[in-house]
Amino acid sequence: MECRYPAEETAAWAWLLQASRGDAGPAPRAASAAGAGLLDLFCPLLEAPCYAHLAQSLDGRIALPDGQSRWISGPEDVRHTHRLRALSDAVVVGVETVAHDDPRLTVRHVPGPNPTRVVLDPRGRIPRDRQVFSDEAPTLIVGRGGDLDLGSEVSPEELLTALRRRGLRRVFVEGGGITVSRFLRAGCLDRLHLTVAPVLLGRGRPSLQVDLGGLMECPRPAVRRFELGEDLLYDIELA
Repeated sequence: MECRYPAEETAAWAWLLQASRGDAGPAPRAASAAGAGLLDLFCPLLEAPCYAHLAQSLDGRIALPDGQSRWISGPEDVRHTHRLRALSDAVVVGVETVAHDDPRLTVRHVPGPNPTRVVLDPRGRIPRDRQVFSDEAPTLIVGRGGDLDLGSEVSPEELLTALRRRGLRRVFVEGGGITVSRFLRAGCLDRLHLTVAPVLLGRGRPSLQVDLGGLMECPRPAVRRFELGEDLLYDIELA
């Protein structure tokens, strides 16, 4: 799919890609609303070593009971996910996400490099016919018989340390809900992008599954809101 953007948006995105690799000067002054919006949304991620993204329904579901989750959010959110991948050294997913959704986890809808795909598979259950094995983009299996064996229960802290030893310092936790919840519970997420789509599922898999205490103890982080087509993106600061 060919990417076509206004010149100002292209310049802003090119600067963000360079900045994510530590090879850019001061942020440019965008000449359009599109370019300014990109810089406003993504510049905070440049200071966030670990961030996550989930797309959910209005009633807090990320998938139907059978695991079907594609197309909950719209095309703008899909492009947003590809931008998050392009700014990352590594994209982390759980084995259930790979088994049910069979994502490629590559950058196709925006210009940018493919991250290293990191699949958490502690029991060695990943099917070898999945798309993460079908191209030249690097894939790292974490678990029994994989490229990196950190034991049967991989803690987010241990994983991030192991990835940084391999030079993978900017980590994007893409899913699913259980994996993102584990990183949130461990205090390892600096930012969370939560996209809410205007759809009611009524049943299915919940978004975040974290016990954060009673109502008075629950955190109320700083939040920014951005429109993504018909979806609403919440940029949540957690660090």
